[in-house]
Amino acid sequence: MLQSLYTALLYLIQPVIWIRLWVRGRKAPAYRKRWGERYGYYPSTLKLKAGGIMLHSVSVGETLAAIPLVRALRHRYPSLPITVTTMTPTGSERVMSAFGSDVQHVYLPYDLPDALARFLDKIDPKLVLIMETELWPNLVAALHQRRIPLVIANARLSARSAAGYAKLGKFVRTLLRRITLIAAQNEEDGERFIALGAQRSQLTVTGSLKFDISVTPQLASKALTLRRQWAPHRPVWIATSTHEGEESIVVAAHQALLKEFPDLLLILVPRHPERFPDAVNLVREAGLSYITRSSGEVPSTSTQVVIGDTMGELMLLYGIADLAFVGGSLVERGGHNPLEPAAHAIPVLMGPHTFNFKDICARLDEANGLITVTDESSLVTAVASLLNDEDYRNYYGHHAVEVLYQNQGALQRLLQLLEPYLPPKTH
Repeated sequence: MLQSLYTALLYLIQPVIWIRLWVRGRKAPAYRKRWGERYGYYPSTLKLKAGGIMLHSVSVGETLAAIPLVRALRHRYPSLPITVTTMTPTGSERVMSAFGSDVQHVYLPYDLPDALARFLDKIDPKLVLIMETELWPNLVAALHQRRIPLVIANARLSARSAAGYAKLGKFVRTLLRRITLIAAQNEEDGERFIALGAQRSQLTVTGSLKFDISVTPQLASKALTLRRQWAPHRPVWIATSTHEGEESIVVAAHQALLKEFPDLLLILVPRHPERFPDAVNLVREAGLSYITRSSGEVPSTSTQVVIGDTMGELMLLYGIADLAFVGGSLVERGGHNPLEPAAHAIPVLMGPHTFNFKDICARLDEANGLITVTDESSLVTAVASLLNDEDYRNYYGHHAVEVLYQNQGALQRLLQLLEPYLPPKTH
């Protein structure tokens, strides 16, 4: 009954969704494109191969966590096509930036039975992987009906989300029991799935895929070259994945820091492309000298801010910096991935709102690999302390990267779990 009501409501609100896409398209024109894909319609020029692996990552964070997994699957099963689906243009751009033509990419259709039927008829996957916890009832039902194995990889379930799901009782229990395997990030997340009705036989704790990242020699070399070009004799700090309300704090902090460190360079990278123009305006209004990364210019000695307005370069830009502030954490967005700067062995600063990465931040904090700031004043104090003391900087950077190394292995554990659902690997 609930599933029928859910489906009916989803059909009814489609006009609202169209309006929302159109409005968002004012700042990000990509939202006004590829609407057919959202309903399982594809142009004849898009030749999608069937019979492979489908992986869904709803947004940028999940896509980044999926990169090592997709690469490993391509290496193990080179004959199987891999289709990576997302829901947002930002996620889409990240997939294309990371993999190019190595994978197939389309938007996952909305959770409407007819749209999903067209999509599944088209790609007919042997296995479906969903990153983290993107549980769409009609998608789960369609995969169950077609007997296509469904694995929730890197699964996490916050207390808040679990409380919301619990209100749906039997509906959620039925939904969870249609899932083939839940590979949870930790015991706490796993127990929440059990409490909602998943069976223990469906659950395995693999750890977080987010730890299975590394700085490749090629990336390290590229970052070193860029640092020599941009700031061979200047201190550099980076503020990434910032949201509305955070850029103003970061810019004000930078203005204060320039009084003590007049040659300090800030790299400012907003979370969403539609915020790039806002960041430019904010920096300009603050009277700071800036360039944009997309301009291709090299910062001069008088450049005070570089605005990172390109996609897919975050790991590279972290490699230029002496320390990093990771956004979504001074405002109540739950924070973004602190392990990317940690991989470069630089100090990581975040605000108090880190519920999206609760377990990871707790491990970093416990190991002295994370510095928590609460406002502009504490951000200025923390950055100044790190810039003034190289040993202090190295101490936090070393501990951050150690946490990363100590918690790796989720990728190999997950790959082993997937083997029964795929043909024998050729490597």
